[in-house]
Amino acid sequence: MLDAMSVPKLRKAVRARPPGLDLERGLWEAGAEVVVGMDEVGRGAWAGPLSVGAAVIPKDRRVYKVRDSKLLLPSERTALFPRLTDWCETWAVGHASAEECDLLGMSAAQRLAARRALDRLSVTPDVVVVDGRWDFVGTGRVIPVVRGDATSVTIATASILAKVVRDGMMEELAPEYPAYGFESNKGYPGPRHRAALAMLGPSAVHRRSWSYMEDLPWGGLERRGAQGILFGPGGAPTRAAGGSIDAR
Repeated sequence: MLDAMSVPKLRKAVRARPPGLDLERGLWEAGAEVVVGMDEVGRGAWAGPLSVGAAVIPKDRRVYKVRDSKLLLPSERTALFPRLTDWCETWAVGHASAEECDLLGMSAAQRLAARRALDRLSVTPDVVVVDGRWDFVGTGRVIPVVRGDATSVTIATASILAKVVRDGMMEELAPEYPAYGFESNKGYPGPRHRAALAMLGPSAVHRRSWSYMEDLPWGGLERRGAQGILFGPGGAPTRAAGGSIDAR
């Protein structure tokens, strides 16, 4: 078991091994001119969109300090963001809304967000490399790469772009739903988030079909405030569904 002193050392050691270009170079040499890296963020969140980043990096220029977004501090990701957007040949972040996650299920919602990101790129990919074990794109030539965000610069770049864009969206939503602490938890689980759900119930940006809803100790508590914004006259949702897109 790791002690408290070992954790920072381990994190430093992992960060010292940057993702490389071995995968990309192999694909370029095999004739794939346009290699798109993709990664998702927000899959484990209770609220907010599921977001998928897509990036095409140049062959002849590098940006240093690119890492898996989970290994970077928020300030580091924010500082890297404008450098990466200027560096990429093209990039995009596609989103599936919380409502779409409920209606479609997680796998289909992830494919939807990925398709929205790809559709906004200024190029047509020859190959798409994705982080993980499964093809969440579903069209064209797709290569899943286990721990791709830690080994591929293109995938790591996509992960940072998606993380910064999604975090910014949750921070913008925070004043609308102040009880849930979106400015700090970005829609992910946490004590304050859970306590707000127990008292108020879900807001319009929560994934209401998730199993955590069944486990919440709502019994006997009056659900005030947030419930009023879920439905309009006749039970219609008060906010339109749809995935927003941020892209260059």
